Amino acid sequence: MDNKQINFNSAHFITSAPDITQMPEDSGIEIAFAGRSNAGKSSALNAITQQKSLARTSKTPGRTQLINVFELSEGKRLIDLPGYGYAKVPEQMKLKWQAALSEYLQKRESLKGLVVLMDIRHPLKDIDQQLLQWACESRLPVLALLTKCDKLKPGARQSEVLKVRQAVKVYGGDIRVEAFSSLKFLGLDQAKAILTEWLLQDENSKPDTNQLDDIL
Repeated sequence: MDNKQINFNSAHFITSAPDITQMPEDSGIEIAFAGRSNAGKSSALNAITQQKSLARTSKTPGRTQLINVFELSEGKRLIDLPGYGYAKVPEQMKLKWQAALSEYLQKRESLKGLVVLMDIRHPLKDIDQQLLQWACESRLPVLALLTKCDKLKPGARQSEVLKVRQAVKVYGGDIRVEAFSSLKFLGLDQAKAILTEWLLQDENSKPDTNQLDDIL
């Protein structure tokens, strides 16, 4: 077992790219964060890196329009993907985001793990389920973070986690489900432990790249 640790506090912004052609060289290890536009994706990134404004948060869902790249150390990056599933944006813009998101997930060789963020009160929407299914078919490990868990009492929170863990078994892949709160820092240690495991793996391990079948 590798005793190295990842310093998440060292994360710093590298670039925002409209598509993968303008991203850094496709080498090393990337962990991507994906989720519906109101799932608390940017807040989760800020909590994990202990930086209040690393990823821009907004009260207006749909603000993450580009692929945002943050570097932890040489060859190790966190990727903030465009939020999906938000209806109140122009159709043309939505199609552009979806194309960039699909292309990244299918073609990026350095993608080694996917964090799917879902509001614990409304998990497993259709698009979430399709994304989880694709990841499992591609043999890509997934961390499903059930965000805003501070909104539920501990008993209800645990019940929801167990329910989602049971539901995702149908996909047969490597999906770990954890409750998470950016506000109260709940589930932070568990999330960091899983991300560390992924970031320290062999860079040459490569998942399949099945088609996303236009799920987004």
